[in-house]
Amino acid sequence: MELDEKVIKWANDRGIFESSDPKSQCLKTMSEAGELADAVNKNNLDEIVDAIGDIEVTLILLSKMYRLDRHECLKSAYDVISKRKGKMENGVFVKKDK
Repeated sequence: MELDEKVIKWANDRGIFESSDPKSQCLKTMSEAGELADAVNKNNLDEIVDAIGDIEVTLILLSKMYRLDRHECLKSAYDVISKRKGKMENGVFVKKDK
């Protein structure tokens, strides 16, 4: 069984799809992103791994709630960024205006 399917089964077994909604799941994603930022700030690799995994779980569930293929979402984003022009400023890529 693919890992995405295991995550979806885990969520089904716990009633997450029945008792949650996309807004709540999005807020959970943001909460996990905050934990990632804290872990990065502390340079805590174990917590970084945990937070990235937790974010991926929330995104798998959110995409399922919208009946979206998360890999298609990633492909869509890549199709846009692959053509994006810009430059690095202070360690961050800043896209060039059209």
